[in-house]
Amino acid sequence: MKLGLHYWNYSTPADPAAIAPTLAQTATVVEQAGVASFTVMDHFFQMDAVFAAEEPMLEAYTTLGYVAAMTQRMTLGVLVTGVMYRYPGLLAKTVTTLDVLSGGRARLGIGASWYEREQLGLGVPVVPVAERFERLEETLRICLQMWSADDGPFNGQHYQLAETINSPQPLSRPHPPIMIGGGGEKKTLLLVARYADACNLFGRGGIDDVARKLDVLRGHCAAEGPRLRHHREDGGRLAGAAGRHRRVSRRGGRVRRARSERGAGDTGSAPGRVRAAARRRGAAPVGRHRLISSRLVRVPHDRRQVRPSPGGGLLRRPQL
Repeated sequence: MKLGLHYWNYSTPADPAAIAPTLAQTATVVEQAGVASFTVMDHFFQMDAVFAAEEPMLEAYTTLGYVAAMTQRMTLGVLVTGVMYRYPGLLAKTVTTLDVLSGGRARLGIGASWYEREQLGLGVPVVPVAERFERLEETLRICLQMWSADDGPFNGQHYQLAETINSPQPLSRPHPPIMIGGGGEKKTLLLVARYADACNLFGRGGIDDVARKLDVLRGHCAAEGPRLRHHREDGGRLAGAAGRHRRVSRRGGRVRRARSERGAGDTGSAPGRVRAAARRRGAAPVGRHRLISSRLVRVPHDRRQVRPSPGGGLLRRPQL
């Protein structure tokens, strides 16, 4: 099992001058403790469903560049980049830059955007949901083209690029892994099967709902063809699950419950070791963020990865 830390809160300590050293210390401690991935949110206002919108928030990719300089091993990514926030060609270049400067540790998480308050507040165009999904698909195609030998034009409905030159290319091969956020069965999971390496699912409907969505994804993968082999299933909030976690069985993808022998607060468990290391270093802010667990499951005809949700039911993403 692998763990990832999702860093989503910059409010502790309260002094803005402490944000950078706290972030650096947290990233260093969790990497030393064995955490495999580090993600941040793509928001400019704090989510008002959780805290006040006025709470501190940093731009995501600048933050990851800082974390890249402080770490050596963890993969780095924005959990779900909002498709409306960056032109696709510039996004591909941004992720490429992070990948090159981090030694091949970047990944692209992306979704259809949802937080209209910050979009309206900062002048980002707010378009209908259907158009956001059209733009999402074109963005995925542009990124994949720019991460290939094809530097020719791209002509889409929403984006037209005259030259898709991207030099240097990413160090990751064949390209930085792609994760699409959301669990909509008609559009989102189809895009996962078609373009992505991972999926971020929310377990609002319980474990049976996650199992059903994985079955839908398998169907999309089979319909899209044989280029896929495996998916990864990542279960969220393991550190706060009172010693319980759920996993996807390798037999037919059926979901079953598993109960760990140690509680999440026990220093013998993986999350416990992270927290113990944080306490030894005085890095209490680890407790304000989310530890994400990861395991591989077999999916016929698919090499990609499925990530059921690190976030619980906090985000109001469209389910299409």
